[in-house]
Amino acid sequence: MDKRLERILPQVQKPARYVGGEYNEVHKDPKNVEVRFAFCFPDTYEIGMSNLGYRILYGVLNEMPGVWCQRAFAPWPDMEAEMRSAQIPLCALESGEPIGDFDIVGFSIGYEMAYTAVLNMLDLGGIPLRAEKRPSLTPLVIAGGTAMYNAEPIADFIDLALIGEGEELLPELVNLLRRAKKENWSKPQFLRSAAQTEGVYVPSLYDVAYKEDGTIQSITPQDGAPSKVYKRVVHDMDKSYFPAKTIVPSTEIVHDRVTLELFRGCIRGCRFCQAGYVYRPVRCRSKEQLVQQGEEALRDSGYQEVTLSSLSTSDYPELTALCDGLEKYCSQNHVNLSLPSLRADNFSMELMQRLQKGRKAGLTFAPEAGTQRLRDAINKNVTEEDLTNSLRTAFSGGWSAVKLYFMLGLPTETDEDVLGIAEIANHAVHTWREYASNKNRGLRLTVSTSWFVPKPFTAFQWEAQIPLEEYERRVKLLREAMTAKAVTYNWHDGDTSFIEAVLARGDRRIGKVLEAVSRKGSCLDAWSDYFDLNRWLEAFSECGLDPAFYASRQREKDEILPWSVISCFVSDEYLWRQRELAYQSKATPDCRTACSGCGANVVEGGECYHG
Repeated sequence: MDKRLERILPQVQKPARYVGGEYNEVHKDPKNVEVRFAFCFPDTYEIGMSNLGYRILYGVLNEMPGVWCQRAFAPWPDMEAEMRSAQIPLCALESGEPIGDFDIVGFSIGYEMAYTAVLNMLDLGGIPLRAEKRPSLTPLVIAGGTAMYNAEPIADFIDLALIGEGEELLPELVNLLRRAKKENWSKPQFLRSAAQTEGVYVPSLYDVAYKEDGTIQSITPQDGAPSKVYKRVVHDMDKSYFPAKTIVPSTEIVHDRVTLELFRGCIRGCRFCQAGYVYRPVRCRSKEQLVQQGEEALRDSGYQEVTLSSLSTSDYPELTALCDGLEKYCSQNHVNLSLPSLRADNFSMELMQRLQKGRKAGLTFAPEAGTQRLRDAINKNVTEEDLTNSLRTAFSGGWSAVKLYFMLGLPTETDEDVLGIAEIANHAVHTWREYASNKNRGLRLTVSTSWFVPKPFTAFQWEAQIPLEEYERRVKLLREAMTAKAVTYNWHDGDTSFIEAVLARGDRRIGKVLEAVSRKGSCLDAWSDYFDLNRWLEAFSECGLDPAFYASRQREKDEILPWSVISCFVSDEYLWRQRELAYQSKATPDCRTACSGCGANVVEGGECYHG
């Protein structure tokens, strides 16, 4: 370990974040390594090490001969201050080498508020921020993750973006770089070749022109770049990599447990949900493989909890049988089986009986909207009767802690819809009083609301976000309507959601704002303690851009959107049709019931749903 690092670690919070050396950490002989990959997560160690996708790709890359993938995370501000004072660059945990010395510096970006952390990590690593300032082939700066379905805000800072799932795509790119190094390719030559790989988007190969009103006039590919970049999809989940032997952190992380990914995609089609569209089609792992992977991971790690995770876990076709398959090992080894947020329309007594064999942690349901009209508009396909039945089942089974999640500011929302959330909360209290099998603990009902953020590749990608003042008014309206003592109401900070809406649908001009706000000190904007709206507004003003142009403006159907080059196979025509149905409050059946013709089935030979 660097002696300078040893001296500063006693001065910072949670020094275990920065030392590495965990169980199952991968080390390789540098003499046998041809490509070194610095895998950067633009948030803290506790967040990054809780990310299953990050663990999957770490394992995939390190299984490749001649490739050494190492980890780097965003330091907490106290550690960053010490590093800058001591002139210590951001280094990888495995070898302690500066990330600027690696062949590839790759970022996993799942949310837009991490952009400033990306820039800060590059700067801490001694890497020039702008791609044009990095003429050499290496270090190659790349990014993947859900946020890259619109990579335009950081287009000036990355050499390429990976669109879609990376288990097959990332090794292909690494092997291409290996060839480029051996044959002494120039960076432009490599980028032109990489752009021919399905799922690779090279921003520098596309010219963007703007109209006088600020909207996009054209996006023109150059040097043979494709006119449309299609996402990569892993077709067979039973053949995809799972990190059964994975790093066991030396310090507590957010999700300190084994996570089993049941399937990818979602059958539901909620009109606000980006993940539900971009991860289509649904592809399931077999219950037999999941049981095997779960037991292997638990044995190797020593964890006492396993969670079953997907976008809508309770939609897994063999969930009950899977729970039965895991139950023997879990009961013998005192392992708790848990599920994340559940759907209110399929939480059954049968499922509850399996969950209650472990400790009774809180249950979470996400009705999203306060009235049936608005739930139909967003295509949630959940009724109040569904929710009541699920709560009745939970309360009668001994649960007393329940969380309900909603959104404010959804398209077509009225005050009646807002007040409907309070009515649902009051009804939940009455249901507990009537059906709770154990009233000694008392009911703990938490209602949480977030501010709706329009996202690319959703039916609401054309919508305007309501003004901040209107969001705060609706929060106040709902807060005053929450009268039951058993109910705790939490709401999401509006300032952060406003900037998230700007970045989610931003174009390349946002890059100069990111650079400006980073110079002002922004680095961990996903954390409310370090987010400063005034700093962002100052940066926008200095750059001559209006954030409301991106967040608060409704788009026209024929407008060229910044992400128009990218395709997740779901057509714009389908998304617009879903938007029209939203304004009619008409729901669309889920994919298991009937195909609605979104377009994603082209990657599965005409069959979307597997299960």
